[in-house]
Amino acid sequence: MTWWTAPPPLPPQTVAAWLLALGLNGLLITLAQRLPLLTRAGWVHAGILGTVLWGSLGWRGWLAVVLYLALGSLVTRMGFQRKQAAGLAEARGGRRGPENVWGSAATGAGLALLCTPPGAPVGLLLLGFGASFAAKLADTCGSEIGKRWGRTTVLITSLRPVPPGTEGAISLEGSLASLVGSGTMALLLLGLGVLSSAAAWWLVTLVGLVATLLESLIGATLQPRLAWLSNELVNGLQTLIAALLAIALALLLP
Repeated sequence: MTWWTAPPPLPPQTVAAWLLALGLNGLLITLAQRLPLLTRAGWVHAGILGTVLWGSLGWRGWLAVVLYLALGSLVTRMGFQRKQAAGLAEARGGRRGPENVWGSAATGAGLALLCTPPGAPVGLLLLGFGASFAAKLADTCGSEIGKRWGRTTVLITSLRPVPPGTEGAISLEGSLASLVGSGTMALLLLGLGVLSSAAAWWLVTLVGLVATLLESLIGATLQPRLAWLSNELVNGLQTLIAALLAIALALLLP
């Protein structure tokens, strides 16, 4: 037994359990569509994601991602009018679409599904699951707070001053916000029982920050050269890097 192999009990993998997950998420999405968090299509895809999470991990994994969505949306709304006036605000009034849903959660959804076969290394997969969402909340906090309150914004590759919102730009304030965002998401996962120990919390928190800095590096080096590398694909790469890094470190660390 190692410090990451104490996962919560998962729901039974039966047709009835998955139908329950589908029905509950359909009802909840129908009730939540008035909230200014997602576009109409975004809510539909969020319902699909929620069904996968509840069916695979039960209410703990589902609630963790709901809290991630709520916190990310709250951070996006902070100083929104000022960011909008500067041309730095998210489009559609901060509402997220399907591309944002899966850019943030495709890695986590895939890991959740991998937890369902008998004999799966659930504790290890949940560590990657947690790291993917910690990294994404870290990215959201760093980007949104850095664009609004960052005093000096520099390019991560050269430390040359650049305007806020530049791909690959970082700031001290944004980096601190990323650390807080990653730690907050890891703490929620620990409280819900998705993470099993304080050591897992530390690992996921630090991996979330590292993956966010790597995402900025990708934005500064690859994104300007590859027209097909959209922000959503970069987000997906970031969450995948975070998950793989967390799993690899868990296997290497005593």
